[in-house]
Amino acid sequence: MSRQTVAVSAPGKVLLAGGYLVLDRDYTGLVFGLDARIHVHVQKLPTSPGIVLSEIIVRSPQFRDAEWRYGYHETEDHGGLQVTQLKGRSTSTQSGNKFVETALAYALSYVSAIADTKLGSTSITIVADTDYYSHPGSTPATDPTRFIDFNVPLTEAHKTGLGSSAALVTAFVAAVLTHYLNENQLGHHSDAGRRRLHNLAQAAHCAAQGKVGSGFDVAAAVYGSCVYRRFSPWILEKLGEVGSPQFSERLTAAVEELDASDMWDMQIDRAAARLPRGLKLVMCDVDCGSESVGMAKKVLAWRKEKPDEAALLWATLQKGNEELAEELLRLAQGTTTDTRDYKNLSDIILTNRSLIREMSVKAEVPIEPKVQTELIDACCRIGGVVGGVVPGAGGFDAIVLMVEDDALRSLQQFLDTYKTTGDDDTGPVIGKVRLLGVKQDFEGLRSEDVKTYADWIR
Repeated sequence: MSRQTVAVSAPGKVLLAGGYLVLDRDYTGLVFGLDARIHVHVQKLPTSPGIVLSEIIVRSPQFRDAEWRYGYHETEDHGGLQVTQLKGRSTSTQSGNKFVETALAYALSYVSAIADTKLGSTSITIVADTDYYSHPGSTPATDPTRFIDFNVPLTEAHKTGLGSSAALVTAFVAAVLTHYLNENQLGHHSDAGRRRLHNLAQAAHCAAQGKVGSGFDVAAAVYGSCVYRRFSPWILEKLGEVGSPQFSERLTAAVEELDASDMWDMQIDRAAARLPRGLKLVMCDVDCGSESVGMAKKVLAWRKEKPDEAALLWATLQKGNEELAEELLRLAQGTTTDTRDYKNLSDIILTNRSLIREMSVKAEVPIEPKVQTELIDACCRIGGVVGGVVPGAGGFDAIVLMVEDDALRSLQQFLDTYKTTGDDDTGPVIGKVRLLGVKQDFEGLRSEDVKTYADWIR
């Protein structure tokens, strides 16, 4: 079949409620998709007549020296396609990219397992919307360009905590499959096709991370905003590694849920994640960042050491998280167009934050550090700012605020001059706080117009 040039994007996410709890199937997380997206463009790599190459070039042109070249080969005993980085080219970075390499290996292994197609050579370009990374200054409002050149190596870019790795793997896998397969083999616009993409992206993302995570970020990248209950970890724990005997068969069975033992048991309720009209989720970048993996280990260690204490706190927090989702849904279903009374919503958020700070103290983890508490409290004193949290695993990533439309200007003016008191010397110091342009977006994975990326493709 003729390979088509394609482009696919996946949204970032913000876990508004359910940080740490979402790791356990007994609890849920309220996650909203964001309109900051990772975009992946795939096209056939031009070659001279009569020359056949087995090379795939991946570029991230917004960063310096971000190019990776890969070769691939079929392994023995149905072990899938092994991907190997080709080093030594002057134009390519010599360091690896685990997420790109793993997503590529999983996508190609699945393609080769279900389709009789020659893979050939391919050029893949990754482009990120501006708000995924902290950067000096901002794009002028008069500049119509959606993407900017961050002008730093990828290793020096500061993430804002919007879920770039999950969005990258999801968009990457979807774009590669769309490039190589026909609509009947994939069809990610259908419920069944989207579910297969979800399963494959979860498998690739967990393999790249080196652990089976909760998967809420990949679920949001595929489906958009939702209330999420995780899948059972054993579904992926039995996969093994690319190259191991029968890997491609196990991967295909897991992706396509070929029998009862391969059925995924996650729950994704898109209708339960709503926001009332006139209320927006906005994010403030503090340009610090934190290591959520290390924080999660400490929280889980506390939970193991003091199970009764943790169970009581988590049950209370789960109830509060459910009340938050229900109150947002109640407000969203309201019929009045007048200004709504958000006091109950604000009270729920405050109660949940106090529980999170209690867990922070008990686990000795800075889930809501003092400087973040100070920032959120200060923002909430502005009229029209209903509440705010440090989302997900917490720490020093961007905070999220619920803001009425007419309060955005006041919030921006406040943040332009905001300075922390500097009383907390136990962690990073917040410098300038930047109001990100990102807002909630209920749409998940989607196809894009390939012409959008013309300035970034070569």
